[in-house]
Amino acid sequence: MRRSRHRRGCGTACTPAPSGETIRAGLSPELDELRTAQRDARGYVAGLEAQERTSTGIPSLKVGYNRVFGYYLEVTRPHLRRVPSHYVRRQTLVNAERFITPELKEYESRILNAQERIAELESALFQQVCRQIAQSSGLVLETAAALAQLDVFAALAEAAFRNDYTRPVVDESNSLEIQGGRHPIVERALPTGSFVPNETTLANEDCSLMVLTGPNMAGKSTYIRQVALIVLMAQIGSFVPASSARIGLVDRIFTRVGLQDDLATGQSTFMVEMVETAAILHHATRRSLVVLDEIGRGTSTYDGLAIAHAVAEFIHNHPRLRCKTLFATHYHELADLATSLPRACNYNVAVAEKEGNVTFLRHIVPGAADRSYGVHVAQIAGLPNPVVMRATELLAYFEAHGAPSEVAAAPMPAVRRPNAPPALQLGLFNDVGDALLRRLESLDISSMTPLDALNALHDLQQRAKDLDA
Repeated sequence: MRRSRHRRGCGTACTPAPSGETIRAGLSPELDELRTAQRDARGYVAGLEAQERTSTGIPSLKVGYNRVFGYYLEVTRPHLRRVPSHYVRRQTLVNAERFITPELKEYESRILNAQERIAELESALFQQVCRQIAQSSGLVLETAAALAQLDVFAALAEAAFRNDYTRPVVDESNSLEIQGGRHPIVERALPTGSFVPNETTLANEDCSLMVLTGPNMAGKSTYIRQVALIVLMAQIGSFVPASSARIGLVDRIFTRVGLQDDLATGQSTFMVEMVETAAILHHATRRSLVVLDEIGRGTSTYDGLAIAHAVAEFIHNHPRLRCKTLFATHYHELADLATSLPRACNYNVAVAEKEGNVTFLRHIVPGAADRSYGVHVAQIAGLPNPVVMRATELLAYFEAHGAPSEVAAAPMPAVRRPNAPPALQLGLFNDVGDALLRRLESLDISSMTPLDALNALHDLQQRAKDLDA
């Protein structure tokens, strides 16, 4: 788009230059007349070619235009003898001659003069309109602001109607009560009616610190984020995705969620996490809503657990804080906070487990989780079966003996090498046989491929041979 140059003293901002159709018809009678004259002249020139071919009998005659000679009539050399006497020669080419006529030049003048005058008149009218708008800029801006606000309200109302939102009660209390809360984005990505609603009850004087434990992929992150979104939507005047909600005013919503780094400044993901956590602890108040997702990742287990525990205690005990906090974590040890901190409460995501199959119910219930089902999630993600099986063995060992560095006397499960005999020996009445039976029971036959089944049979056969030896 061409832009006009800003001229000193113009009194208007730089605006796009008008180009033929900027001013609508009816605003200026003079401009309308010029446009009509220009169209008539162009129409004459457009029909001139057919008219001259008929009158002269020259079938190849054509009308053209260039910047040097303007409009012209071009006749090829074989037909020059048919050129009428009133044609005036203007240019000689290798295979043709170019002519003009007085009538053609008259229409050319009309077209060019009208075009120049139209441009001048449109520019003048455009600048006049700009000056009029500038004089009423305050009213224009107020109108634009009102329309923008109306657009926001209309959009929120439409979303509430389409997605079955409800009107929340927003008051100055320190309570947060949500019944049937839903995530406004996630629920739209799922089939209608498949999103599982959840309840939330937090209060500065009662349960202000919710320690949320549960499996990977069960919905902890979705839940804590949906609570923050519902609070935000309520405080901007929107209806919310819930069956009912009572939202006590908050001054700010602080979040520490997701993984990100800032390598350009030398900050790892753990460093970014700690910087964001520090900002929350320094700036949150009793009126804040704090959302923390997996504090303490990216470092050793005990370091991370110690940091997460200290952060939770600080938020709960500091006189400036004691605010409503959603603390999602995989550190099950943090569930013990509910026994030492009066306003801490445990919640977890319900799981149904039957015959080795795990179903995430997506429902938040009171109490602490006892497992994270991380190996199960790894299997769902497609990790090779040998990796999943080895992880299952190691998990059972760690749960029984603790970390390897803690229990030096307890030998680690042997590491299996490809095509090597298994560490276990088949027996009828010993622990090895029991371990083998447990391993057989853990095989998910329904998900095994034919090749996996053959490999399992070969493994059993090899173990039997080793036993005989």
